[in-house]
Amino acid sequence: MTRAVPRAAPRMSSPTFSPLYRQIKDFLIRSLEEGEWGPGAAIPSEGELAQRFNVSQGTVRKAIDELAAENMLVRRQGKGTFVATHNDPRSFYRFLRLVSDGGGATQAVSEPFYCEPVKADRDVAEALGLRLGDSVIQVKRVLRFNGEPVVFDQIHLVGDAFAGLTLEALRGGERSLYSLFETDFGVRMIRAEERLRAVAADQQSAGLLGVAVGDPLLLVERTAYTYGNKAVEWRRGLYSTRHHYYRNELG
Repeated sequence: MTRAVPRAAPRMSSPTFSPLYRQIKDFLIRSLEEGEWGPGAAIPSEGELAQRFNVSQGTVRKAIDELAAENMLVRRQGKGTFVATHNDPRSFYRFLRLVSDGGGATQAVSEPFYCEPVKADRDVAEALGLRLGDSVIQVKRVLRFNGEPVVFDQIHLVGDAFAGLTLEALRGGERSLYSLFETDFGVRMIRAEERLRAVAADQQSAGLLGVAVGDPLLLVERTAYTYGNKAVEWRRGLYSTRHHYYRNELG
């Protein structure tokens, strides 16, 4: 089978093992991972992709529907389909689910104060699929909402993927961390898994968040993945819920 546009299409395996639209989906993900279409860029039309892969437009549409549902692609009425990007302000609260008690979403201000290479301990190595002692970059920051310190993040990043990251870069501009990672390092966070539990504030977190030692905090442990289901970030966020709550939509 050949493509009607540049470079030959990969040979498809039997639909017995994978539905045809899933194979098309896998090929599209591979193109995204290889950078054929960058964040924010338009992908070819369904008709062009159908011709490329020698399948029906319905098959392509079903593959794109799944990628849009997984926030890898974005459909824009009358304009086409685009690669999702963290530079889109609408994506900001996809990974930050904190809402004020008044019900409104408030833009957070990030205040990084630490960025250094460290050796992965057991928890970090397990979360990121690394070996004990591998190099990772640790970032510490406070998120403020309307001037109030609400989140203390301790973030660990795969060292090879973020080599050269500096505290100055983290402090520059008003981009979100994920927007910076995408633009400056070519690493796009596709999905994340979180675990939540209640903990007591220790001396460091109490001082940074303006609470008393022993006060309850919400611990959110997040592992974020890029293309290929590769873990590239693990963070432990301590949330003060005095005036905010964690909201998740189900269904």
